[in-house]
Amino acid sequence: MSCDLPCLILNTGARMPILGLGTYEVKGSEKMHLIIDAALETGYRAFDTAAVYGNEADLGSALQDLMPKYGLTREDIFLISKLSPADMGPRAREGCARSLERLGIGGYIDLYLIHCPGTKWLEPGDVKNSQNRAQSWAVLEELHGQGAIRSIGVSNYTVLHLEELLHSCTVPPALLQVEFHPKLAQLELRTFCMEKGIVFQAYSSRGKGGLLSNSEIVAVADEHGRTSAQVLLRWAIQQGVAVLPRSLRPEKVRENGKVFDFVLEERGMQRLFDMDSGVRFCKRDPTLVV
Repeated sequence: MSCDLPCLILNTGARMPILGLGTYEVKGSEKMHLIIDAALETGYRAFDTAAVYGNEADLGSALQDLMPKYGLTREDIFLISKLSPADMGPRAREGCARSLERLGIGGYIDLYLIHCPGTKWLEPGDVKNSQNRAQSWAVLEELHGQGAIRSIGVSNYTVLHLEELLHSCTVPPALLQVEFHPKLAQLELRTFCMEKGIVFQAYSSRGKGGLLSNSEIVAVADEHGRTSAQVLLRWAIQQGVAVLPRSLRPEKVRENGKVFDFVLEERGMQRLFDMDSGVRFCKRDPTLVV
């Protein structure tokens, strides 16, 4: 793909922009069209969705409509989606097929993830969770081999889940997507991914908005003449962590894309590092899933 943004190289050789657009809670074709238009104009080329977001079809349609406006083709776009927890195990093939059909552009997905280690309707301690993970991964490997999914990965996995997967897989995961921000720096998980060649990607970089008014972050932002959101995204990017900011407002989408024309000095980076306290803003805790 051609892209002016810095890219990370996946273990498949694919180039993925370090900045992508998250689409969680972007509902309706009109809203999606406005958001994607702003993103493409700003320079975003990676887009993240999921079966459970209920907007795969809207995203695919918006990209199909808007790519010509910016002189882009399918090969210029990096598309990420995820298998629903309700489709884990025996229903994985059907779940993947639905994502491919709903997105409907180019006949392939650049990166497809298992959304979480647990299966909907199963208790976290149920051993069937592990069986369903293995069965789902086998399906992803098959579709990867057929070219329908160009890279495969996981979301919300712990070190234990990754160790289990690496022990049994034929195709290793290209990427791990997890909650990551100064209050949840995930050092052990990041170190493990670096050692295994797994790209680390953050969601909820702003703590679902809960970090935007934090006094330390506001202070660093004021020193740089930037917003708190821009500082949080820059903090991750300077560590080589891919980010997926999302907003329901086009002007914020544009603002979040302006994170490559400034640098956080060592003192500012450390002030945010010192905030690490293991706090999760997302309700899902994958450490409970066996």
